[in-house]
Amino acid sequence: MNHHSKKRLFGREMNQRNALMKSLALSLLVNSKITTTAAKAKSLRPFVEKLVTNGKKGGLAAQRLLASRVGKEASSILLKTISPKYKDRKGGFTRIIKLPARKSDGSPMAVIEFV
Repeated sequence: MNHHSKKRLFGREMNQRNALMKSLALSLLVNSKITTTAAKAKSLRPFVEKLVTNGKKGGLAAQRLLASRVGKEASSILLKTISPKYKDRKGGFTRIIKLPARKSDGSPMAVIEFV
C-alpha cells in the first residue's frame, strides 16, 4: 500500500507538471490573482508559498533558486515587490476562493491570490 502518492498528477508526466506549476506561478506573480481549477490552485499554493519564503531570505542563493524555478523576470518581481510585503508574516501568503463550477465540463473553479 503506497501512502506517498498524495500528489496531484493532473494526467501529466513529471516534466509537464513542473511546467504547469511554473507557468501558473509565473501568472500569479505577475498578475497577483488568477482563476484556475480548484485542484490546480490547491497544488499551486505550497509551490508559491515556498517561493515567497525563499524570497524573504534574499541573498544570492535564494535569487538563483527562484530564477531556476520561475525565471529571471518573475524572480525579480518576487524579490522586489512581493516578498518585502510579507517580511513580518510567517506564512499563509495566498488565499483560495472557490467559484461556481465551469459550465463546459463542470470542473470546480477557484481564484488564488496573494493576501
